[in-house]
Amino acid sequence: MTRGNQRELARAKNLKKTVKKAASEQESNKGLSLEQRKARDAERMREKQQKKQQGEQADKSKQAAR
Repeated sequence: MTRGNQRELARAKNLKKTVKKAASEQESNKGLSLEQRKARDAERMREKQQKKQQGEQADKSKQAAR
């Protein structure tokens, strides 16, 4: 083989690229710009963090009551 592993490296690179592209074109992301997706994801993360903090506070209050 005169090309060595160049073909395999190119295939791996292309596979990585197509997987990344497919992730950005998922059903939930269609029709949204990058900024809109970032804003949506940031809001979801804030909600998730709030929920976790509330759960931790509830656990602390249960432990304090014991």
